[in-house]
Amino acid sequence: MNYFELFELPVSLKIDQGKLAQKYFGLQKKYHPDFFTQATEHEQEEALEISSQLNKALKVFKNREETIKYVLQLKDLLEEEEKYQLPPAFLMEMMELNEELGEDSPAKVAAIEQEIYADVQPIVDNYNDETATTADLLKLKEYYYKKKYLQRILDRTAG
Repeated sequence: MNYFELFELPVSLKIDQGKLAQKYFGLQKKYHPDFFTQATEHEQEEALEISSQLNKALKVFKNREETIKYVLQLKDLLEEEEKYQLPPAFLMEMMELNEELGEDSPAKVAAIEQEIYADVQPIVDNYNDETATTADLLKLKEYYYKKKYLQRILDRTAG
């Protein structure tokens, strides 16, 4: 069962946080291990597993990038430790940014993040699992890897 099915939500890239919290608390009440102390061992294990899945799903759904990653994984378009090839123009821009790292780097990175997100925002805002095209999903994948690259730069400037 995937996280969307677990929460009884349609596959989406933008999760209504209010609805998510409501569903989470309802499901936690239903499956929290503390409510299964008198149940069979099998029922206790099942409740513990579901409760664990709820917590993992909540963490994913609260973070836009993690939700995008999760949907791409559901579509078999993203693999752990994948060696994704970013566009040369983007890599050149990142090389220049790396050479100029300084106090204003977080602001520069934030501006680049906004720029690359603007490219996929219509896809994220209007995502429909039934009509999503492979081209849209591949665009999201490129965004995901660009964002990940930018985060590594930010992490270096903070360290």
